Amino acid sequence: MSTTPEDALAAISARVERLLEMCRTLQEENRSLRHSQEQLAGERAQLLARNEQARTRVEAMIERLKSLEQNTP
Repeated sequence: MSTTPEDALAAISARVERLLEMCRTLQEENRSLRHSQEQLAGERAQLLARNEQARTRVEAMIERLKSLEQNTP
């Protein structure tokens, strides 16, 4: 059972189509992952900023408490 040139060309064509579809799928997945990564980076930056604000407030409270403690006889 030998394959004709037409059969070989059809097989190659089908394989190329599958590869193109896989490429499109991977591009879409990559685009989606990049979008998710950007969102997560933004959320992380917000959390870091909020954490820094909380740390600053806690440090200020500690200083006020120390000040009150020193002023108490």
